[in-house]
Amino acid sequence: MEQKLPLPPFNFETATQKVQMAENAWNSKDPEKVSLAYTMDTEWRNRDQFITGREEVKTFLKSKWAKELDYKLKKELWAFTGNKIAVRFEYEWHSDKGQWYRSYGNENWEFDENGFMKKRFASINDVAIDATERRLM
Repeated sequence: MEQKLPLPPFNFETATQKVQMAENAWNSKDPEKVSLAYTMDTEWRNRDQFITGREEVKTFLKSKWAKELDYKLKKELWAFTGNKIAVRFEYEWHSDKGQWYRSYGNENWEFDENGFMKKRFASINDVAIDATERRLM
């Protein structure tokens, strides 16, 4: 059976590793690569969207990164227990019109016994910024 290390139950080291792996994958902006961290039937809430399964994840991410240009993300471990991890994050991007944004949010993750994320619930807010205010390069 395929596994996505590290496996739950998480400790500080393995939860931090899982968060860093997610940050690295999302910064690749590769929907195929990112989708491999999730169960085939993963359930997401992302803002006002409800997404089910890896194929919908890939479609969502392709659309996201076509709109959110020069995307750069930073995630931080907030809390963990057993097979769950909570993170806070911020990312910066710009629209096709050149307006920069910083998006802030929190995610709650739940993993299966093989280390794949089966649930991801994200709350996100966008703030328009000037290009000179960017922090993530």
